[in-house]
This record gives sequence, structure tokens and C-alpha cells, in this order.
Amino acid sequence: MKSFAVIGGGITGITTAYALARRGFAVTLFERHRYAAMETSFANGGQLSASNAETWTHPSTLLKGLKWMLRQDAPLLVNPRPGWHKLSWFAEFIASIPRYEANTIETTRLAIAARAHLFDWAEREGIDFDHRREGILHIYRDRQGFEHAGRVSRLLAAGGLQRRAVTPEEMRAIEPTLAGTYHGGYYTESDSTGDIHRFTQGLAAACERLGVRTVYGREVRSLRSDDRRATVTLAGEHGHEEHAFDALVVCAGVNSRALAAQLGDRINVYPVKGYSITVNLTDEASRAAAPTVSLLDDETKLVTSRLGPDRFRVAGTAEFNGFNRDIRADRIRPLVDWVQQCFPGVSTRQVVPWAGLRPMMPDMMPRVGRGRRANVFYNTGHGHLGWTLSAATADLLGELVSGSARAGGRPLAHPLEPARRAG
Repeated sequence: MKSFAVIGGGITGITTAYALARRGFAVTLFERHRYAAMETSFANGGQLSASNAETWTHPSTLLKGLKWMLRQDAPLLVNPRPGWHKLSWFAEFIASIPRYEANTIETTRLAIAARAHLFDWAEREGIDFDHRREGILHIYRDRQGFEHAGRVSRLLAAGGLQRRAVTPEEMRAIEPTLAGTYHGGYYTESDSTGDIHRFTQGLAAACERLGVRTVYGREVRSLRSDDRRATVTLAGEHGHEEHAFDALVVCAGVNSRALAAQLGDRINVYPVKGYSITVNLTDEASRAAAPTVSLLDDETKLVTSRLGPDRFRVAGTAEFNGFNRDIRADRIRPLVDWVQQCFPGVSTRQVVPWAGLRPMMPDMMPRVGRGRRANVFYNTGHGHLGWTLSAATADLLGELVSGSARAGGRPLAHPLEPARRAG
């Protein structure tokens, strides 16, 4: 039986370990935290949102970034301090703008494919993750935003997703608790929401039932490969500890860039910080006033999910500030204010703030495929859609690896690999 090391215990690493174990491989998963899903997969917006598949590589993103540069509460905030990593990332971001439409369409297709896998895995393994299939409502306050959404809808339709324009009156029929004045909206009935942390932990338990060996609380110091054997070196109390495998998969989120460099590959992931608040709905009035349908406010770049009867999640914004994980009060305040404006009946007495680093590639497309070494693979760089795309990219990686194993390790072509090829 071929042995695999999976590096990373977030949503991407756990789904990858599961997809490989289901195909009969011997899998060992390494995660530096004591439990799965303790970083970016801990408290995201909760949306399984094919309707949010539009990539950010649009000229308007650059204009907004420049416009908001000096606003500390801006939805998109870029630290002006220069650095080679940041500069190279933005240069590649600009170079990817011509592929905005094609990449949006492909991301939509991946998101739709991911649904079937994720729902099947959750049912098969009995995972309760506060799943709601009530759709996602995109809200727009002005005509310009609404018309841009119409153009995006045509790209989503080319990728196989149908969503419909709705009037302000229809918006309130879909979500009666929403306050404010709006030009219109778009509603995607097929989208859904859930708790990424609960799902990932449930699937991690399923991995262990399938025989996956999990190594938690250990830091991966280095990775090596000679095309035949892959070596994972861990930090230990009494020196370094080495483990050998037939192959390895890097699913290490924002740490993927540094690990890939050790293996001779360039994976230009940048850590883009996002924030969330979880509003505890501690009284009946707040539970009645909180929305049950998920929302996406394009102007403020905020998304919402209702997680069970007594939690309301609001998340979003993007901060380009390196590996800074600080939870800043001036970045959390706009999320609390947004709740008070859009859902004034919800008490914000008990709000739990959080921040996580999204592993984002310049073209907004995940890297799924081989590295330079024959036995090195990547599944990383999913950006703001890790939860939405993870089941599809894990399944693609599983199929790629299975094909390589059947061919005795020889490189095989894969229909989606070239666009995400490492290196």
C-alpha cells in the first residue's frame, strides 16, 4: 500500500486525507495544533457559496484598494510597507486580470462539483455541522453594484450556476428581518451554509476511522524528496525526528509557500487576513431578529451565516498585512456596526471576535497538482473559497494520485492540473 504524508489539518488537509484514505492509501496527517481546524478553518463566514465564485482579479479591485488605502476600517486594506513577497504577489495579480472571466467560470464549476462531494461525505459519515440549505442573498444598495452583479451572473451561468435577480420587495420576502434601503439583489437558492469547524472536526474523526494516522501538536520543520521517497522532519524535544513516505501532499495554507520552496517549487501564496464575529443570540428577541437566510453585502464585503438557533456569524474584509494575526478593534467594529444597522433587533452584548489568514494565490485559483518531484503534490491556495472548493479539489487530487499510482508513478496528464501546476 502506497504511503502518503498530508501536511496541514485545516479543511483542505482533512478533505485531502479523507479522499486519499477512501482510495485505499495509507495516510499520515501532520498538524501543528493539538486539533484539526484551529486556524483559518476555525470561524470563517460559513458560506458554501458558488455564487461568490467571482475572482478578485478585476480592475475595480485595484481602484478600491488605492481609494481605501488610508481608511483603517476599509473592507480592503493594504499595508503600504513594501516587501518582495507582497510586490511579487500584486504584480502577478495584475498579470492575471485578463483571465478574470475564465477563472471565474472555472471556479464556479469547481464550487458546484464540491457540493456533491461534501454533502455525500457529511451524510456518509453522519456529520452534523449546522447545515442550512436556504440559499444566499446578495444585497446591493446602488445601481452600479447591482449592474455589476448582473454581469457576474452571466459568468456564473456559463459555469453552470443559476441565480435570479430580486427586487427590494422580494428581498424582504426572502429575509424579512433585513433592515435598510436597497436597489436590488440576487438570490442563489442552491447555495448553503454551515459551520466549517464542526464539519472539519467531524471529517477528521471519520479519517481516523478509515485508518488515517493523525500527528497533532507537532511542527513540521522541513520536507525533502528524491522522487522515490519523501521525508518529513518534525521538531522534537530531543532533536529532529524524521518520517519517510512514498509521497506527500502540501495542504499547509499560508505556510505552503515556505514548504514548497524546500521542495524546489514556487507557490506564491500570500496571507490575506479576514475577520469574523460570532454573535451569541442569548435571548428570544435576538433569535427572532437574526436572519436565517445567508447574506453577502458586496459594498462592505461582508457575509453572514446562521449557525444553529443561537449563533450568528458575520465575516469578511481583506487585509494585506503579512503574517500578522492580531485581532484589531478598528477592524472588528465595522462588523458589529453592520449587525446593528441591518439587524437592529439583534443584541450585540456577546460578540466573539476572530481573525484568520486566507492562503491566496495571485490569480485566485487553488494549486492542485504535482510539484517538480514525482512524488510531491499540492492542494493549497484556495483563498476566500477554501470551505466552498475543498471537497472538489481534494477529490481531484485523489483522482490524480490514483492515476499516478496505477501508472507506477509516471507523470499523467490531468484536465485541471495545468492551470494550477506548481512551479
